[in-house]
Amino acid sequence: MEFYNVKTRQKVDIPESALSKRIMVQKSGKHSYAVTAEEGGTRLFRFVSKQKYDELQVPEIEGS
Repeated sequence: MEFYNVKTRQKVDIPESALSKRIMVQKSGKHSYAVTAEEGGTRLFRFVSKQKYDELQVPEIEGS
């Protein structure tokens, strides 16, 4: 999956084996779906639709 690394200002391609997903719930109750990864000590986030979130077969981690 392609991420944008803000620190290096480059797009990076992360293999699916290194991804995890999380649901973040805001105080208003709105849900945001994100895929996370880590590259070179930098955490990468990519917000995705609920449909894409459900399709991904990667481990889910607790979000906030």
